[in-house]
Amino acid sequence: MSPTTITYIGGPTALLEYAGLRFVTDPTFDPPQTYAEPGSTTLVKTAGPGIPRSELGRVDAVLLSHHSHRDNLDYEGLELIATGIPTLSTRDAASDLFGGSVVGFDSWETHRLGDVTITAVPALHGPPGSEPLVGKVTGFVLEAPGEPTVYVSGDNASLALVEQIANRFPEIDIAVLFAGAATVPRIPSRLTLSAADARQAAALLGASRVVGLHTEDWEHFAENAAQFAAAFEGTDLLVPTPRGETVALAG
Repeated sequence: MSPTTITYIGGPTALLEYAGLRFVTDPTFDPPQTYAEPGSTTLVKTAGPGIPRSELGRVDAVLLSHHSHRDNLDYEGLELIATGIPTLSTRDAASDLFGGSVVGFDSWETHRLGDVTITAVPALHGPPGSEPLVGKVTGFVLEAPGEPTVYVSGDNASLALVEQIANRFPEIDIAVLFAGAATVPRIPSRLTLSAADARQAAALLGASRVVGLHTEDWEHFAENAAQFAAAFEGTDLLVPTPRGETVALAG
C-alpha cells in the first residue's frame, strides 16, 4: 500500500495522492473576487487558495464534478485544465471545454489511469428536477489493488444516490464529502449536502475516514467547516485538514 494523503487547498479543491498518482478535485485557485456572469447567480469568493496553482507540482489528473459554476471551476482552474492534464468529468463538460484533455462519462462508466480504476458515480446538484437549472454533476470512486477505496462526492445533495453508490461499492474506506449546504436564490433547496446529511452519508457508505470539502470560502455556503466538524463529534471519522497542509489518510 502506498501512502494516501490529502492536501486541502480551499473550497472544493484538494490534492489527493493515491496509488502513486496525484489528483486535484474541482480546481479553484483564484484570489477572492465576485463572479457576476449573465444568466448565472452572482457568486462571491472570500478567500484564496492555501497553495497557489504555480506550486502544485505534478498533477496526473483532475476530478471535475462539473464545469458550469465558478465555485467548482474558476479561471485559474480553467488554466490548469488548459495545460492538457487529463480531466475526468461529465459529458457536458467534455463537450464545452475544448482542448482534448477533458473526458466525459455517464454514471457507472470507468476509466483506468495507472493502477487506478476511476468510476463515475451519480450525483444531483440540488433537489429532484433541478438539473435543467444547475446542470449535470458527477462523483467518483477510486480503486486500486491493495489501496483503500475512495469516494469523492462532488456537488451532490442526494442521500438516495449515496445509498445507490454504497450498494454498488460496499467497502468505501474514505469518503471525501462536498458539503456547505450551498443555496442560491433561484432554487429554494440545498444544492450540496448539509453537515447532518454528510454524517448520514458517511453512515450509509460505512466509511472509516471522512474528509470535508466545499464548506468555506464562498458566500453562498449556508454552513461552514466548524458546523461540518460538529456533526462528527463523538466519532473518530473526521480527518482534520488544515489549509495547505498534507494529511495522511492511509498507508
